[in-house]
Amino acid sequence: MHRKSHSRNISRLGGLAIFASFTISVLLFSTLVKFEEANFLITACIVLAGLGLKDDVYGTSTSTKFVLQLVVAVILVFFGGFKLSSLYGVLGIGDMNMLWGSMFSVMLIIFLNNAFNLIDGVDGLAGSIGIIANLFFGVFFALMNQIPYAFIAFALTGAIAGFIRYNWYPAEIFMGDTGALIIGLVTAALSIKFIELSKFTGNSVPFVFSAPAIAVSILIVPIYDSLRIFTVRTIKGKSPFTGDRNHIHHRLERLGYKPPQIILLTAGLNIAVITMALLMQHLGNFFLIFFIIGLCVVFDFVLFYRLRRKDDKAIFKL
Repeated sequence: MHRKSHSRNISRLGGLAIFASFTISVLLFSTLVKFEEANFLITACIVLAGLGLKDDVYGTSTSTKFVLQLVVAVILVFFGGFKLSSLYGVLGIGDMNMLWGSMFSVMLIIFLNNAFNLIDGVDGLAGSIGIIANLFFGVFFALMNQIPYAFIAFALTGAIAGFIRYNWYPAEIFMGDTGALIIGLVTAALSIKFIELSKFTGNSVPFVFSAPAIAVSILIVPIYDSLRIFTVRTIKGKSPFTGDRNHIHHRLERLGYKPPQIILLTAGLNIAVITMALLMQHLGNFFLIFFIIGLCVVFDFVLFYRLRRKDDKAIFKL
């Protein structure tokens, strides 16, 4: 089932522009500073870009997608050093050994990779959320004096910004799986590094407290939409990977909102949640994460209520 509805054929190869501009920028930068982690990130992006291009042009089986996403996640975690060493008390889990930390990081990268792909159902939405996420990560890394990671975040922000002009409603080109997967992969890697670099060691005070909760707030749109859609499909006895038009942006469409309005609502919610998390960071990860998810559930319930009223009115008119 198609997630987008357009009356004319539109190219899905826009992600190649995002990949090319981001890769060239990072390669130039990594040459100047000898930043080895960037090389593994670029390697993972090349593999994923090949997967996305194949899927956009010919289609790819779910199993093939999963295997290659697993490969790039392993590259980032075991060779690039993009892995978590602790869950910082979330669900009562603290420090993790190398094996469990690496396994969890691999699963997290795969999840976020697909989460960005899933929200790419409305013109400009995935790109807008990608810009917000990487802009915040870039600013945070810069304030933390982690310039290499700040540059990676800003490079992706610029690559998406240059593309989104042509992806804005009505779209002239789509980013396709190539663009969405690249955005998801890089953003996932940066979120993991942001959490690790904000770890309290006892010898230094981190730039932010409750870094995992702040990372969740930055990525709340793709995270919550994916968790919600997987849960709903599972409850209905369907495969979590079966496509449908039940995402939050699709529900907003059914309420009559146009793509720019949908972007304004979701982006506004995203920024509001980030601001709230920063203001409440001293309350701890466990409380903040579940409070953020709770706010999203309330937002989702409002959508459900308004859709039900709209459907009831339509039935009454009949």
